[in-house]
Amino acid sequence: MELLGFGAEGWGDDLLRGAALTVQLAVVSLAIGLTFGMFLALAKLSRFAPLRWFAQGYTLFIRGVPEFLILLLAFFGTEKAVAAGAALLGLEGGIEVPKFAAAVGGLSAIFAAYGCEVIRGAWLAVPNGQIEAGHSVGLSRWQIFYRIRLPQLWRIALPGLGNLWLVMLKDTSLAAVLAIDELLRVAKVAGEVTRQPLMFLLAAGAIYLLLTAISDKMRASFEARANRGMAR
Repeated sequence: MELLGFGAEGWGDDLLRGAALTVQLAVVSLAIGLTFGMFLALAKLSRFAPLRWFAQGYTLFIRGVPEFLILLLAFFGTEKAVAAGAALLGLEGGIEVPKFAAAVGGLSAIFAAYGCEVIRGAWLAVPNGQIEAGHSVGLSRWQIFYRIRLPQLWRIALPGLGNLWLVMLKDTSLAAVLAIDELLRVAKVAGEVTRQPLMFLLAAGAIYLLLTAISDKMRASFEARANRGMAR
């Protein structure tokens, strides 16, 4: 158990840093993915056909390709795009894409593809009668969205988005392919160095379980807050 301790002889501090990076990856990806997912949901609901085609094609591609491959495409594709842009600007020398940014890009793209369907379903679940009532009392489109649709959309979408968050929290382990020192990669390296892989993998699993339990408690708290005043 000394190997799980802190200090020069233990790997405890490395595992905690890996866990912190895992949470950081997930939180940043959630923020970007949720924003992009909302755009995709609105695009699917749009009357403008090219927007619908783009959103449908995007979600079909992301859901039809392994997530491991999405992260690789995000890294190497972004690197190629940056290099091409630099060449057009006449900049010489290689420009390296930060691995953290590439991982966030890939995870955000995955979350957005699944999150947009949750958001779209929640959008359609808000009764049209309430929207018409908002128009009848003279509310603007922004006021109707902010005061009527958004609170209910958030309440309806929260369980599905919470589940997607838990999936993405565990999917951060895929970032190990980009040599990012997130939790699972640190556990793997520690196991190889100490020749105790099972112990460190179990320790990583326990940390993932703790993060998942905390996330689930937070989701339940958000749901209770969003459902205040609702008939049970």
